[in-house]
Amino acid sequence: MTVMPADLSGIDVRAEIERLRKERNAVILAHYYQKPELQDLADFVGDSLELSRKAAETDADVIAFCGVTFMAETAKILSPNKIVVVPDMDAGCSLEDSCPPEKFKAFREAHPDHIALTYINCSTEVKALSDVIVTSSSAETILQQIPADQKIIFGPDRHLGGYLSRKFNREMLLWPGVCIVHEAFSETELLKLKAQNPGAPIAAHPECPPTIVDHADYVGSTSGILKYAKEMAGDTLIVATEPHIIHQMELALPNKTFIGAPGADGNCNCNICPYMALNTMEKLYLALRDLEPRVEIEEGLRLAAKKSLDKMLEMASGTVGKGDLGAR
Repeated sequence: MTVMPADLSGIDVRAEIERLRKERNAVILAHYYQKPELQDLADFVGDSLELSRKAAETDADVIAFCGVTFMAETAKILSPNKIVVVPDMDAGCSLEDSCPPEKFKAFREAHPDHIALTYINCSTEVKALSDVIVTSSSAETILQQIPADQKIIFGPDRHLGGYLSRKFNREMLLWPGVCIVHEAFSETELLKLKAQNPGAPIAAHPECPPTIVDHADYVGSTSGILKYAKEMAGDTLIVATEPHIIHQMELALPNKTFIGAPGADGNCNCNICPYMALNTMEKLYLALRDLEPRVEIEEGLRLAAKKSLDKMLEMASGTVGKGDLGAR
């Protein structure tokens, strides 16, 4: 965890970040769920894998990833020769926490005839134990390429896995993890909000439980929800994902209205990701100044994890045949 100095009041943090960005030859990445001030100064704003791929294509020496640690680890997997720092190493993920590598390994060994289709929201160690990584935007394309008789383990998000299972009538063994942010939405409060805004569609992330997804007019990744907002005919959208994505919607579409789906208390406060919120401008400044906290991954582990990421990229582009997949 980053230890904050007693006083930064005499420092123009934004100016220092700009100075260090140039001095370190750094690229700053911000996930859609970050605070607006971090999104506004980032070189790239987007979903986690999209950001890691963009950073890998740059000539930057340093990647400063404003997101959660598994995202920064993915950046390191794809850019092993770059320094990767995060503002706060304690910015974790409930999905990653739900799936300890040793338990996932034992689960895999108990089902040797299954392949592991694993959501990117997991640790590097779990990626290394998986056959194919998926994102919320690539999962459907990849699942449709897996032979119907091939048994599948899907983890760690049981809601995303359940959504895919229902949509494609595909039985899968689901790891019982959930995202605490998307789990917090209230069906009762959502229906009240819908009644108050008749005609407004609902866009939901597939990490949401069925009680939310089943009411959605569009279900997709964070970037997919942003695209839907741009293309929809109406002028009001109810958004069932972490509410900081609304900042990008309002920047791109100032004439439309975006309403965050409510939690059980009737507002969106419980749906702000507490892990993402750990990152601040001050911590980003310190990370660039000190090049710490730094993400390091042992090379053998990195290559094992990269294999499942590479398989995802191949399948998402449609270059892998069905015969190329089978249980370990």
